[in-house]
Amino acid sequence: MQAITVRPSRPGSAALSDIAEPAPSPGEALVETLAIGICGTDREIIAGNYGEAPPGADRLVLGHESLGRVLTAPAGSGLAAGDLVVGIVRRPDPVPCSNCAVGEWDMCRNGRYTEHGIKGLNGFGARRFVAPPQFLVKIDPALGESGVLLEPASIIAKAWEHIERIGNRAHWAPRRLAVLGGGPVGLLAAWMGTERGLDVHVLDRVISGPKPDAVRAIGATYHAGDVEGACSDSDVIIECTGASQLVLDAMRWTAPNGITCLAGLSSGGRAIPMNVGALDRSMVLENDVVFGSVNANRRHYEAASRSLAAADRGWLQRLITRRVPLAEWSDALTPRSDDIKTVIEFSRV
Repeated sequence: MQAITVRPSRPGSAALSDIAEPAPSPGEALVETLAIGICGTDREIIAGNYGEAPPGADRLVLGHESLGRVLTAPAGSGLAAGDLVVGIVRRPDPVPCSNCAVGEWDMCRNGRYTEHGIKGLNGFGARRFVAPPQFLVKIDPALGESGVLLEPASIIAKAWEHIERIGNRAHWAPRRLAVLGGGPVGLLAAWMGTERGLDVHVLDRVISGPKPDAVRAIGATYHAGDVEGACSDSDVIIECTGASQLVLDAMRWTAPNGITCLAGLSSGGRAIPMNVGALDRSMVLENDVVFGSVNANRRHYEAASRSLAAADRGWLQRLITRRVPLAEWSDALTPRSDDIKTVIEFSRV
């Protein structure tokens, strides 16, 4: 069967390959892939920056943002043929550490976890794949192709869970949210902010097109390049760009007791001069918190599924700005200026 594969650490090695059909073991479901989402992680793996093939293999099947349809499922699993599902990306480490042992594998302590399409496990970018039912999340069939947004939404569902835990250290009555970045993760963060009744502001570089339109469609305010205007007096900032200077600039403008969640990953390698003393003084005197968040466990996927089900279907569909058939898969790997989310379609939903 066909799959999009790459030799990790080998730039330019991505290919549409023929691989063996999956054979489900007892207790596993067989899933037909309908679509995968493409993000910066996929592009970095293809560029040779990182990635790890399964043990004994020299190629890695790409794709960690998935949408599939169940073909067969074990009896009593809660899944049935025809169900729409999304694969959970991370698997717990084999030791397991204290967090993986209780299902909190997104907080793995020893780094021995594996991740579909990224680290030690084949991804979902093949015609069919197998998985235990506990690592598949059934979604509302009304979501259709928008279900491919569940994985990025799970990242933000986790971020919000941790933001609210931190906020509840004291009286927690947030009013204003600033989101840095108008990509799919940023827009989903903005949507979840509007669900919570917050005054939402989104900062990005573009001045027109689908990003500002999507922000305004959910009643949020769009800012192009004005950090102070977007972030001033924000109770919560969710940073989704990984742009180091932008992170530092934004942190200056939080309200007292402000919480900044770093959900974007910096490419590193660039030194940024900063006044550490002033930042330290501000954070201490105002009880500010800055924390990082990545990946998600099953609880977060389920919370994200409920959030997507509550969103306007037309708005979610607008976030998928480019649909590329599998035969033209390589076209999806080059981002365009007006992209929000690009998906590769394997089959009709």
